[in-house]
Amino acid sequence: MAHIPDGVLSLPVLAGGWTLAAGALALGLRRLDEETLPRTGVLAALFFTVSLVAIPVGPSSVHVLAATLMALLIGIRTVPAIFAGLLLQTLFFGFGGLTTLGLNTMTIALPGVLVAALIRPVVIRAGAGRAGLIAGLGAGVAVALTGGAVALVLALSSSDFVPAARILIATYLPLMIGEGVLTGLVVAFLKRVRPESFAGAAA
Repeated sequence: MAHIPDGVLSLPVLAGGWTLAAGALALGLRRLDEETLPRTGVLAALFFTVSLVAIPVGPSSVHVLAATLMALLIGIRTVPAIFAGLLLQTLFFGFGGLTTLGLNTMTIALPGVLVAALIRPVVIRAGAGRAGLIAGLGAGVAVALTGGAVALVLALSSSDFVPAARILIATYLPLMIGEGVLTGLVVAFLKRVRPESFAGAAA
């Protein structure tokens, strides 16, 4: 989630999305340096690849997010990484839209960044198993927040989208479970082989 196409959202909602995205992008780009750029690029490519598999649901779509995992590893740099992935998907495959790019970026990236900022201290201190469990639960929460955010912006744009927004939220339960399991397994593995991976990400 969330490939909301052009022509769906109202102008005030679009403007609010771009305002948030501009601030978050500026902060994320300021945190990029020679040390973090390679990892950010790899994770942007990961997001670009896994989120290409999308299931249409009403005026949007459901797909793997990986935002919490990315944010645990690169912090606020997740925002420009996801922005780049969504931009390429829009230009090359017609997913989403250019006018909705700011809002699509924020509905995906912001929940992951916020959840990761809350759980990162525990993930850093915990053992592999507990860290994976916490990260998996956090990823599920972030997916739920993304679904709620997309449903909200659709409902704010037009009351005609309210039924689709309700269906959209219902589709997120299996995605929450799948993303939680995937994130938990990856975090547990990294805690065993590269525990320092999580210490360098700025919240």
